[in-house]
Amino acid sequence: MAISRYDKKSNIGSTDMSKRIFVARLAIIIALILMQIFVLFIIYGIARNYVFYWRTSALLLTAFVVLYLINKQENPAYKLAWVVLVMAVPLVGGILYVMLSGNRTRMKFINEARESHVDIFKYMPKDGNVQQEIKNISKSASVQSTYISQSVGFPAYKNTNVKYFPTGEENYSRLKEELKSAKHFIFMEYFIIKQGKMWNGVLDILKEKAKQGVDVRLIYDDFGCAMHMPSRFIEEMKSYGIRAIPFNPITPILSLRQNNRDHRKITVIDGHTGFTGGINLADEYINIGSKYGHWKDTGIMLKGNAVWNLTVMFLQTWRMLTKEDEDYTLYIPMKHKRTPIYTDGYIQPYGDTPVDDEIAGENIYLNMINKAKHYVYIMTPYLIIDNEMMTALTLAAKSGIDVRIITPGIPDKKLVYMVTQSYYAELVRAGVKIYQYTPGFVHAKTVVMDDSVATVGTINFDYRSLYLHFECGVWMFNCATVYDIKDDFLKTQGKCDMITAKEIEKTNGIKRLGQSILRLVAPLL
Repeated sequence: MAISRYDKKSNIGSTDMSKRIFVARLAIIIALILMQIFVLFIIYGIARNYVFYWRTSALLLTAFVVLYLINKQENPAYKLAWVVLVMAVPLVGGILYVMLSGNRTRMKFINEARESHVDIFKYMPKDGNVQQEIKNISKSASVQSTYISQSVGFPAYKNTNVKYFPTGEENYSRLKEELKSAKHFIFMEYFIIKQGKMWNGVLDILKEKAKQGVDVRLIYDDFGCAMHMPSRFIEEMKSYGIRAIPFNPITPILSLRQNNRDHRKITVIDGHTGFTGGINLADEYINIGSKYGHWKDTGIMLKGNAVWNLTVMFLQTWRMLTKEDEDYTLYIPMKHKRTPIYTDGYIQPYGDTPVDDEIAGENIYLNMINKAKHYVYIMTPYLIIDNEMMTALTLAAKSGIDVRIITPGIPDKKLVYMVTQSYYAELVRAGVKIYQYTPGFVHAKTVVMDDSVATVGTINFDYRSLYLHFECGVWMFNCATVYDIKDDFLKTQGKCDMITAKEIEKTNGIKRLGQSILRLVAPLL
């Protein structure tokens, strides 16, 4: 039996080498970026010697950038963070913003993303009959579904079976089982791929399938995977017959483009089976070697017509990265599965991108919160919310809606956790119930309301997910899976400690001050 190049021994060595290469690469990138910032301060220092010109330039540039930010259609908190920076260091802050937001590489990236997304949407089916059925059952659900269909571009479907996984372990087991059944193509798109048992298990199947002639493609985020991959990962995959490509490679050029990461987790098998949720391809997601206690995550599997939305999301990104044009009808759900699939509800996978004018992820969450009549239950690893979300959550609670939120008990990022906790006081005062998962870290992103509507996906309740990343989720209405999601929430809640107003009051003044400062710059973290 041949020894895998990814066996335990070589895996450790390869990981160490990858980290060293990444650190060296990162050091070069940081050095080049620091040089660019240093040049800015040199300009700043020279300009100060010419007081009149410096003051005039600083005033004009600051005024221009601030006016531009105020009138720009963007999240107010994100704009405020930049305004504070620009006002604090007038000339440098202004030049920095212009360099970051207006450089040609970022504009090229945005234009390419928009072009590929718009072009492939023409393959989307019309869902008028489905929308009418939803409207006949629930006007509230119809409003939510219509928004996703008409404004976001992803239609609703019937004839789709849904399976919810309350743990990464269950999701992983089923993922491997379905991958083994692939006969035509496998598309995978992930934020994090890390060498270890989980990835090795998937890779073994992908290698075998590629040998059998299955079209295997892999998109991975360059930043999310940089520390965890062999230095010759693409060449390695190519030798197995797997086509791999990085999303938005890290560069030494100052640009807001580097904020736009591919945070999606998508697997599509033969067009009729799809997976998404919060689970990346790394061992901690199946509770092997987790440094943050028990890792609570969730996933979802679709079989049937609704998988097409996930396939389109993948193909949009693949086209953006490769510039390849192909016949997308070859990947429709029933191309390779003739047996009809039935479901007891309506399924609507959706994507969100930072390159259009729709804040789809947040708007879908807001729609659910605002339309709730009885309860809204939320699981999220991060709770860094803007005024609109705070208003929706507190207004719902004040109106008698049972609003509950589960956050981690053990954080993976301490500064981000401090910001998350800074929102507790206002929420708890309004009647929102906050629970911290004592066994460890919650990475799940689920929302369920009124025993009728739920969503599971990749979208956190924070600025990065809601405004900067490429994300996805699955909206569900009137299907049995909604009850599974609710039951999982309640079981998870049973392992949590409830945050009380008295506990919040005990927070010392220094920590509160630190939280206040962090909240101000939270959109830039």
